[in-house]
Amino acid sequence: MTNIKNYKVQTIKKQECKEWFLHKHYAKRLPSVSYAFGLYDKNSLVGICSYGRPVAHTLIKYAFNGHYQEIFLELNRLVVDDDLPKNTLSFFVSATLKLLPNPSVVVSYADTSLGHHGYIYQACNFIYTGLSAKRTDYKVKGKEHLHSASLMDHAGRGVEKGKINKLKALYGDDLYLKDRPRKHRYFYFLGTKKQKKEILKHLAYKIEPYPKGDNKRYNSTYKPSIQTTLF
Repeated sequence: MTNIKNYKVQTIKKQECKEWFLHKHYAKRLPSVSYAFGLYDKNSLVGICSYGRPVAHTLIKYAFNGHYQEIFLELNRLVVDDDLPKNTLSFFVSATLKLLPNPSVVVSYADTSLGHHGYIYQACNFIYTGLSAKRTDYKVKGKEHLHSASLMDHAGRGVEKGKINKLKALYGDDLYLKDRPRKHRYFYFLGTKKQKKEILKHLAYKIEPYPKGDNKRYNSTYKPSIQTTLF
């Protein structure tokens, strides 16, 4: 088995992520991608990590009391091949953080409905700020795999209320509301020691002890049809 120190991490193109995110990651949908990185074992791509603008606009606005909105990123996808050496994920995430612009504020989540606690972020010294707020999402009967954000995209442009009316027109009685699973919320700050201290000063959330529990794994055995090669 490859030694973790022999892995390479580098920037990759957004289009190289598509198959991995649609078929290998449990969310099965494409996020907004501003930065994407590949984990390579010799010449083979064995993992992808991406960062983009957070979907939660209220988080961007209020998490730091109006500050740092222009440098906010979300670690929105992390997926690797099965059976990689221990600590590969934390090694990978740590390496990608070093390739992001400074200063930056990074948020990431661990989904409680999937039995995740965010141990990768804990290993990388992220700050834990508790669970996300209780919310509801729109779902469509028979199409529960579609994310609420994807449904809103299907409704087209317009104010939120207008989009909901469009969804009701499109799906009728098949449209319903469902409680959104709460997620563990983690932050990481990039910059100089002074910059990170200043960012922390504006954090609107209380820092809490790391959550613990038994993690569940999801099926990531899918093999991309084209294995990207590093030259």
